[in-house]
Amino acid sequence: MSGIMKSSLFFTKKVGSYSDGWGEVTGEDRTWEQSYRDRWAHDKIVRSTHGVNCTGSCSWQVYVKDGIVVWETQETDYPPTPAGVPNHEPRGCPRGASYSWYLYSASRVKHPLIRAELKAAWEDARKIMKPIEAWASIAENPQLRKSYTAARGLGGMVRTTWDEALEIIASANLYTIKKYGPDRISGFSPIPGYSMVSYGAGTRYLSLIGGALLSFYDWYCDLPPSSPQTWGEQTDVPESEAWYYSSYIIVWGTNISMTRSPDAHFLTEARYNGTKVVNVCPDYCEVTKDADWWIHPKQATDAALAMAVSHVIFKEFHYEHPDPYFTEYCRKLTDFPILVTMEPRAHGRYTAGRTVRACDLGYKEPECNNPEWKTVVWDELSKAPAVAQGSMGYRWGQKEGQDLGKWNLHEVDGETGKAIKPQLTFLNDSDAVIDVEYPYFGGRERDGFPNNAMASDVMVRRVPAKRVQLNGQDVYVATVFDLFGSYLGVDRGLGGECAKSYADNIPFTPAWQEKITGVEAQYAITLAREFATAASKTQGRACVLMGAGVNQWFQTDNTYRSIINILLMCGTCGVPGGGWCHYVGQEKIRPEAGWSEYSFAKDWEPASRHMNSTSYFYEHTDQWRYERIPLSDMLSPLADTKVFDGTYVDYNIQSELMGWLPSAPQLNVNPTKIAAAAKAAGVQPEQFLINQLKDKKISFSCLDLDAEENWPRNLFIWRSNVLGSSGKGQEYFLRHLLGTENGILGGELDGSNKELMPLMEKWRPAPEGKLDLLVNMDFRMSTTSIYSDIVLPAATFYEKNDINTTDMHSFIHPFVKAVQCSWEGRSDWQTFKDIAKKLSEIAGEYPEDFGNVTDMVLTPLGHDSPHELGQALDVKNWYKGECDLIPGKTAPLIHVVERDYRTIYDKYTSIGPLLSKNGGGNRGIKWDLDPEITELCQLNGTVQEGVAKGRPKMETDINAANFILRVSPETNGALSYRSWDFVKEQCGVDARFLSEGHIADKITFDDLAHRPAKTFSAPDWSGTENDEIPYVAFWQNKNLLLPWRTITGRQQFYQDHSWMRAFGQQFAQYRAPANQRALTGYKDIADNGNKAIILNFMTAHQKWGIHSSYYDNERMLTLSRGGPVVWMSDIDAANAGIADNDWIECWNANGAVVGRAIVSSRMPQGLCVMQHATEKTVNTPGSEVTGLRGGDHNSPTRVIVNPTHMIGGYGHLSYAFNYYGTIAPNRDDFAWVRKMNKVDWMDEEADKKGGAV
Repeated sequence: MSGIMKSSLFFTKKVGSYSDGWGEVTGEDRTWEQSYRDRWAHDKIVRSTHGVNCTGSCSWQVYVKDGIVVWETQETDYPPTPAGVPNHEPRGCPRGASYSWYLYSASRVKHPLIRAELKAAWEDARKIMKPIEAWASIAENPQLRKSYTAARGLGGMVRTTWDEALEIIASANLYTIKKYGPDRISGFSPIPGYSMVSYGAGTRYLSLIGGALLSFYDWYCDLPPSSPQTWGEQTDVPESEAWYYSSYIIVWGTNISMTRSPDAHFLTEARYNGTKVVNVCPDYCEVTKDADWWIHPKQATDAALAMAVSHVIFKEFHYEHPDPYFTEYCRKLTDFPILVTMEPRAHGRYTAGRTVRACDLGYKEPECNNPEWKTVVWDELSKAPAVAQGSMGYRWGQKEGQDLGKWNLHEVDGETGKAIKPQLTFLNDSDAVIDVEYPYFGGRERDGFPNNAMASDVMVRRVPAKRVQLNGQDVYVATVFDLFGSYLGVDRGLGGECAKSYADNIPFTPAWQEKITGVEAQYAITLAREFATAASKTQGRACVLMGAGVNQWFQTDNTYRSIINILLMCGTCGVPGGGWCHYVGQEKIRPEAGWSEYSFAKDWEPASRHMNSTSYFYEHTDQWRYERIPLSDMLSPLADTKVFDGTYVDYNIQSELMGWLPSAPQLNVNPTKIAAAAKAAGVQPEQFLINQLKDKKISFSCLDLDAEENWPRNLFIWRSNVLGSSGKGQEYFLRHLLGTENGILGGELDGSNKELMPLMEKWRPAPEGKLDLLVNMDFRMSTTSIYSDIVLPAATFYEKNDINTTDMHSFIHPFVKAVQCSWEGRSDWQTFKDIAKKLSEIAGEYPEDFGNVTDMVLTPLGHDSPHELGQALDVKNWYKGECDLIPGKTAPLIHVVERDYRTIYDKYTSIGPLLSKNGGGNRGIKWDLDPEITELCQLNGTVQEGVAKGRPKMETDINAANFILRVSPETNGALSYRSWDFVKEQCGVDARFLSEGHIADKITFDDLAHRPAKTFSAPDWSGTENDEIPYVAFWQNKNLLLPWRTITGRQQFYQDHSWMRAFGQQFAQYRAPANQRALTGYKDIADNGNKAIILNFMTAHQKWGIHSSYYDNERMLTLSRGGPVVWMSDIDAANAGIADNDWIECWNANGAVVGRAIVSSRMPQGLCVMQHATEKTVNTPGSEVTGLRGGDHNSPTRVIVNPTHMIGGYGHLSYAFNYYGTIAPNRDDFAWVRKMNKVDWMDEEADKKGGAV
């Protein structure tokens, strides 16, 4: 053997053989295995989860070695599902498994950061001034202020200390409170469900100081207003396990297989189990491959398809061959039998008006409670009108012997006590068949979308009606059932304009929809028959999975309601395997009662300021100044334009003045100065403010948004990336709110088009840079971070304690602190606790200014409160002199709130006395909390001195989690059982049996750290939690006959509010996307010689990012194209000379964004999709159009608002935080698209330092 061979390890390993030489025995050195073992060695495993709004709420094992997170894997110990049903494992996805990269990445914010110009100014001021005076010297000096506001987003962030950062923040807050009022301080943080303690940390602080809490669900446009419109509930949906119980599933506008990865297996397993799955989507998305049938209407035309499906179902299953199950379901549980007044119009025609009320029949107060809010049916038994129990009038003001126990859906006349049987139709016993006019929008022209023009934009339908005496006059009335059937164009032998066959091109037939959607008529017929047949055979076990694909359009209500109509007609809601399944974000806070007590400081404060973000940002980023959509685009052809005029901001103002929507800031004066003025005048504060408002000596800030005294001044952002993810109209944020470089291409309104000019809003020169201070808390240097004035390093999900729930399953999960925060990071809980402490310390130096402060807080007419009974029959405006200003009825409620800013920290870290005084509750249901307060004293300890003496402590994040868990019936079995007492008294229904098995069960944070726990049944969520069926929304309503929280107490097809009717929303129908008019005049900006084409520009979640925010993860970027991309059709690309991976630009009047083209035949023509959330920190070159770094996915967008979302004080159409209000759609935009010639990375030295002036 040669020396080379002898020296070779391979030839010296053999030490023996066996099996006649066919096997060898070798000497192995296994030390190499040690490196492998070391790689996977760990000191401990900790349970945690991720807070990324993906709805997964997956349980993960986090492996820690030497104090470092080394990797994570899926946990597999979920409680089992019922026998024969697939379990929830495996949960998790590769995106979640990549999360630990962030802990030690280069993007990690390691220390507190501050804008260099601000730091210099602060340090100079502090040499000679106390903190508040120092901040005043900066904020009141225009040159100093602009030195840092104009530098936002331009770099120049430097390291500071926690002490300095906290002092600046606390001083800015106290200065703002004293000079302008606490309502000029706001905070934005989204999706509490994914980390409740962290969310509530900031909102609790803001509630204690009187700041404004900005909503999120509506701002994300994940909130479907159609849910409150139909059910008086927001996003109560079945969990994913329920899909397995379904016999027929339509996936409509949600890409379950990609965006709901941990739950998608239930869809596949249901299909294996025999369930038919249909995907309705314009592009060939991931879920299509998991479906049996793909229907692809043109984007945004889904409502037309759904209306045709409704036409078929009504005709075949409700008229020609009435399905007994469907008929009884609709008669008992929907508004089909409710009577509607017919209002006379010209030429002997009528239009559908408001619903008939008990007051119309002669019932009056005090003999009848709330007669204006009790709806009426026609009783088959007595052949007369009857006041059916269950309507909103029976909910509030109950007294013994008058309405107590009558808020239910039992078939009883609540005023006479007689049994009734509501009649669905007057088809066979009408007094007359009348011509009823309905608006028609399907014929309106809209570039980029087909229309189907009829002879008129008013449809005339024949409707059977009864003549009844209302208010002493003969009036025609009809049932919602008859109105809806005629509206659909179903031929019921009444003559007039209706469809003789499905081939007739009459709204809303299958043939009619084909001209709009491109879907063959036969497909609509087949879909309708299959879905309804499946629902009939299974008693409602058919469902629709819905999401952003259909919800994030301006006309979302029409699309959603037209689909929901199908579900209601087929009796699916409240049935395991049936109903609407709306999945967008991690919205469901299962222990919601405790979360709200904690987050809004209800234990200390009688009222807190909430604000709907869409209106807030629309107003304060001045996007209303660029409004290009006339109100006539949205109004019904039947509306009275003398009454309904103005612009969208005018309607928002009206709503704020009437208390329909909240305001922030609220008044044009400091609300902490009003009580002193009232005292000097010898008048009570509330009456003084009423007088001042009526005399116009004080006004609402929304009437003069751009006056300096009405600007928002301090803004906190945490757990969010507003400027890199959700900020619709981003360039307007940059110009008007931040005052820095921006890419707006269009101009403000110039008065040339009077139809676009506001009537109520004062016009003044547009300000730039309203915010004095923008504070962001994040663990990464996101786009929002680079625009902030102060960035505080936050804990990651593996570095804090918290709790997490989701819509997708009934478990509650913990975040358990696996490692200490890296560098100088702190949890959100700790950060706001530290801010509260610093603010209290500084306030203590100014006892005369901050010791005893009386704040005047205005709140809207809230849903699930007696104040939702606002104006029942007509809308009257106090500011026009049409009625008196009555807080809580015609105007906002006025609360006198006493504050002591020296005690904010003590209140922040304890559980206050109001829970002992007022008890707890949720959704209008009340319960006492005395036992729970005693238990929390034992669990958390008791405060020994100060303002909170004798109250339970809440000094840690775990204390806060236990507070939430203990005062929520979903996580405290004893409270769950007790909470049904209120329902029994109010509704006359004893449902305590739902909680009997859990009386002794009380979930704590330590319990969750060992294993996820299933929550308990409770009256504030409409489903039931047990071991036999999955959670299904509205189970209680269907099976216990508890009312929905609507005016009728039923699921509503019909919306009768005068604004809904004026804007053509009484029934749903197809309407084309909003025409934003943002293209004309902008095609040739910075022409580079390449062809520009027009495409519908929209955004969507991507596969290679952790839901909608975490796009800058190196592992995900490596697996994808590693930067901003725009998907487009191969046909459109060829037309514009664009090849795959070319750099392209998309722009319109709002701004411009650049990205690389992904050219794919999966995309339909006319549409491009930019996946979010792009970060300006990741591979974003300069724009040829703006000359600035290439924007982001929100740059070509602008907020558009819908007046029907501003309705309030009207039962289910009333404001509540993240329940109802304006939304911010982001799919109606169109943009010019062309190939770029030059890719400029803009990496040269800047001409000047930051924003120096």
